[in-house]
Amino acid sequence: MTEVSLPSSPAARPWYVSALLAVCAVVLVLGGAWGYARLKSPFPFYGTAYDRPTAARTFGGTDQNGQPWTFQPGGSGRTTALFFGFTHCPNICPLSLAYLEKARQALPAAQRDRFDVVLVSVDPARDTPARLKEYVDFFGKAIAVRIPEPDLAAAARAYGVAYQKADVRSETEYQINHTTGTYLIDASGRLRVLWDYTQLPQVERVVRDLTYVMENPAP
Repeated sequence: MTEVSLPSSPAARPWYVSALLAVCAVVLVLGGAWGYARLKSPFPFYGTAYDRPTAARTFGGTDQNGQPWTFQPGGSGRTTALFFGFTHCPNICPLSLAYLEKARQALPAAQRDRFDVVLVSVDPARDTPARLKEYVDFFGKAIAVRIPEPDLAAAARAYGVAYQKADVRSETEYQINHTTGTYLIDASGRLRVLWDYTQLPQVERVVRDLTYVMENPAP
């Protein structure tokens, strides 16, 4: 009888080879996803970027010098960091103003002259123009705006801002809980980035977002 030789089965693949192949596959998938994200959004913002730049809303009030002041996004070709707060705020508002001023100072002179920081008071009962002036002047160069009710509520609503009195002790002693984001609006009047107040201390990263938006306004 002729002996027939059966083909030998391939040797089992070592476990570490299978593991290495699996890792390579995961890297390729993640790399592809990252590359797609980069193509879709070429600049990785530190703050939260708006998927589609949205037109910022116009509003008006009285500035810290007692003069009528109107915010017309895109009308002056300036970039604006806008937030809502109040002068009796114990921590978030002063920190926001301080770090935004640091970011402003870090810009080249030409860009610094085209950038505004705007504080809209959510406490018009106590924040008179004189008090607002003293407050913002302490931190540097900023615009403070007082808007009476019900126009204040309308302006806040247009930006998705909420505010409410808290810890009320009397007509003049209270705090205000409010939305703490800062809205970056480009020279075309489009909302581009939202920074949470906890992000503002990372000044270099804020400046990076700011510089990109100033150099690349929405069409």
